[in-house]
Amino acid sequence: MRNALLHKFHIPVMGIGFTIDTPIKVARFGISSVISIVEDELIERMRKFHSQQADIEYVPIKTGEEDYRAKRITAYLNLIHDVVQRQTEQLRRFPFEQGTEIVKYFELLPDDSPAKKIFTAMIELEDGRAKVLLQKQLRTMIAAGSIDVNIMSKLDKVNYEKNGEPLPTEYSDGHAALRGFAMSKLNASVIFSAGFNPRLYAYIETFSDFLPDINGKIKKKIILKVSDYRSAITQGKLLAKKGLWVSEYRIESGLNCGGHAFATDGLLLGPILEEFKNNRPSLLSELLTICNNALAAKGLETFTAPPEIRVSVQGGIGTANENSFLLEHYQTDSTGWGSPFLLVPEATEVDEKTLQQLATAKKEDYYLSNASPLGIPFNNFKKSTSEEQRKARIAKGRPGSPCYKKFLSSNTEFTEIPICTASRQYQELKIKQLEGKNLPTDLYEKEYNNIIDKDCLCEGLGASALLKEGLEPSHKLTAVAICPGPNLAYFSGIFSLKQMVDHIYGRINLLNSVPRSNMFVNELNLYLEYLKNESGKYMDNITTQQSRYLRTFQTNLMAGIEYYRKLATDIKQETSAFLKGMTEELKVMEGVLLNITIPLVAEVK
Repeated sequence: MRNALLHKFHIPVMGIGFTIDTPIKVARFGISSVISIVEDELIERMRKFHSQQADIEYVPIKTGEEDYRAKRITAYLNLIHDVVQRQTEQLRRFPFEQGTEIVKYFELLPDDSPAKKIFTAMIELEDGRAKVLLQKQLRTMIAAGSIDVNIMSKLDKVNYEKNGEPLPTEYSDGHAALRGFAMSKLNASVIFSAGFNPRLYAYIETFSDFLPDINGKIKKKIILKVSDYRSAITQGKLLAKKGLWVSEYRIESGLNCGGHAFATDGLLLGPILEEFKNNRPSLLSELLTICNNALAAKGLETFTAPPEIRVSVQGGIGTANENSFLLEHYQTDSTGWGSPFLLVPEATEVDEKTLQQLATAKKEDYYLSNASPLGIPFNNFKKSTSEEQRKARIAKGRPGSPCYKKFLSSNTEFTEIPICTASRQYQELKIKQLEGKNLPTDLYEKEYNNIIDKDCLCEGLGASALLKEGLEPSHKLTAVAICPGPNLAYFSGIFSLKQMVDHIYGRINLLNSVPRSNMFVNELNLYLEYLKNESGKYMDNITTQQSRYLRTFQTNLMAGIEYYRKLATDIKQETSAFLKGMTEELKVMEGVLLNITIPLVAEVK
């Protein structure tokens, strides 16, 4: 069961730098958040900055040192741990007076939490012994939010010696990041996203903190970010066979999210949550048996009691009604609120120019792009300075970015050592190859745009944190890339932490005047647009496999519409007028879906 003292939401990882120090900003208020630990240079810069802010000695870890990436990550996570502990102890000592952090801590809590109820009762008491006793009790109930970390499993690039020789696997990006977390003093979770990496998963079991102790407790837990149940159980079994327990499955909308968008085969969030709800007991039982057998075979401690298995959901949540429905109807343990917190300077690292752009943006400024060098659809922002920079480079006849950090280098089309498809080196080579093909103008322009669409995310997603704190961005590259989800279109302005938390719990409403449908309907609309675009790609030439994929996609969307049509009667949090409108929208979308033409496979003559 969810700890009733803690918040019912978390702040997911956002980009490389937007939540790089969010725990220092919000953990003392009991709010859990997630740090990306892919970018060790940014991490080292922020460690120096926060060491100075906290008056803690800073000893640089230089790139020439053995295992410097992992050491930098460990040192930074240890610093955050120490700072948050210090902040929390200081908060406990504040007087219960309006404006102090201890009062803010309890004011932020959900109204139905036991601690909030005791706090409310304490406030109403006259000064005296009873009030002092309740205050003493409240101080003991204060707990910091979790300091969790994120590793994109796909970001596990091999690194090289100066002479060009590849380093051993344990020095690859993902392995070094995992080691950095494993060696830290944190009692927290690592979230693995973007699919599974067998080599990386095998590496987890070499660290004892991920295994149960004699009391069945795990110091460092595993969270899997998944987009459907099949992926969850497949990865859960893979890890259980190594004696590793997945403590939480973090379900994210395939398209209604920030950053990289991993579209499912038309499986929608509601039906996916329903499947988790129905199968949760059997999932726990099956994985526990597999995991205990693996632990016993290794001569390690087994679980004597079933360990916790949490389910959380994130992506496109916009109202308190949606938040409470997800928690109650699907029995989820937490909800993730990401993009709206980009408008909360108290919580995230967004530079002033980008913050103002987001605060005044229109719905059409958010779009699904081809910008990621990973070749995965990427939620983007048209007004970003990174997008301005990309277009300016093209106008000068020099498309592509200088590639210093190389975290997304994976292409070996022209080189033995992988390079990044957003790099100037790659784009120049690819354009030269394209020019030699003598393609028709329309086809040439299409291929050319596919090349130059790619943008540098290593620099762009980290620059904002440095700019906000008055630090010079790496290599003087000041352009900011930012990747909010489409749901941010319904929020305008700049908000305090208290305002955003109050919005989540229904104490105030921060939505702007842009008409907004239910989150499930919004996601469905994104999937319809995605299917139309994907179908359009293959109108003239489609394989049997592609046709089968699109038809499965269409069938799953139709099943999702029928599911939502029945679900509308169970959403008690909304008005009858709202639900009537939702049903009408579903009917219109069903018509749109039926009118999408899936290309037929041409007959082989």
